[in-house]
Amino acid sequence: MAGEDVSAGEAVGAVEAVFREERGLLLASLVRRFGDLDLAEEVTSEAIEAALRHWPAEGVPARPGAWLLTTARRRAVDRLRRDRAYAARLAVLRADAERDETVAPAADIAGAAELPDDRLQLFFTCAHPALAAEDRTAITLRCLAGLTTPEVARAFLVPTATMAQRIVRAKKKIREARIPFRVPGPDELPERLPGVLQVVYSVFTEGYAASSGPRLQRLDLAGEAIRLARILHRLLPAEREAAGLLALLLLVHARRDARTGPEGEPVLLEEQDRGRWDRAMIEEGRDLVVRALTGGPAGPYGVQAAIAALHDEAADVESTDWVQIVALYDVLLTLTPSPVVAVNRAVAVAMRDGPGAGLALLDALAGEPRLRAYPPYAVARGDLLTRLGRAGEAAAAYRSALESAGTEPERAALRRKLGE
Repeated sequence: MAGEDVSAGEAVGAVEAVFREERGLLLASLVRRFGDLDLAEEVTSEAIEAALRHWPAEGVPARPGAWLLTTARRRAVDRLRRDRAYAARLAVLRADAERDETVAPAADIAGAAELPDDRLQLFFTCAHPALAAEDRTAITLRCLAGLTTPEVARAFLVPTATMAQRIVRAKKKIREARIPFRVPGPDELPERLPGVLQVVYSVFTEGYAASSGPRLQRLDLAGEAIRLARILHRLLPAEREAAGLLALLLLVHARRDARTGPEGEPVLLEEQDRGRWDRAMIEEGRDLVVRALTGGPAGPYGVQAAIAALHDEAADVESTDWVQIVALYDVLLTLTPSPVVAVNRAVAVAMRDGPGAGLALLDALAGEPRLRAYPPYAVARGDLLTRLGRAGEAAAAYRSALESAGTEPERAALRRKLGE
């Protein structure tokens, strides 16, 4: 479209498309060049505004991302020329970053691209262990997913001012602690990568099963998590757990259309119309599972993806390979022992050996503090008690789940169960 006249509406649409696809790439390139997130965000916004002024009259350039990067760099240089004290401070930060840098740039890892791809450094900066967990997720969504601060706030159902404070706090920590903008070296990567993957997984989890609000699923948020997981896998193709995470997200998200009914109510796995599952997404996820499980001991995301694949491959609940699923949960418990994994394993054992066997395992977890406000635990007990004909105890379990259920569809489903 270079050189062609376009309408204002077309120009805005083109800018929005470039912004969503390339903002993280652009921002990372600017942070790497100038060493400051605030400056990078400011000049990125100015470049977007300039595009909205120029593109309707001059046409959308053939390489819009490169146009934005050039414009943003010029704005940053102008700013630093005007503010010598700011420039001096950034020079110190840049010197620290260059001294600390011990590995090749992300562009060398990712291969040739229209812009130098520095997103991998930005991933590790945003997910640095020095930041609070909630701040890591917030700044990752802001900087790498390209969500605005109000969008991030809506995603986690907090006031915009609260989310803005989290993002400012994270940026301040990065600046004051001089957290390096770089990919960890080979010796550090095994320790740091799980934190990066966890941030993306946390974003997806909130999208898959919202913690509160009017909807069971936040498909927009789940989609952003998958986009981030794709970027990570593309930048770290040799990391099997990056492949495992992407596989897990795809295999679970493939069921999104069948997980809720006409009124938004949750639909259990055994009741879902499997014809509505996304087969292309399942096939992509299965291929990634093979990569995640090949070449050494499996990691937790690879194992969870294998479990999801077994569910997706089965024609129905009865033909699901519950023996293999229980075996995989046994492996997962050794890798990441947690009461949540133990609950999921107990449900799988109930499908393999009967509701009595599963209930015994769930009852053995009754003293776990982390399960007291975890609705799926009480729901699982209620379902198994119902199958055993113990209606009074099942009702008590459902009432317990109702007290801590976060979304209105969950509460409505539990009220129906109680009514039954």
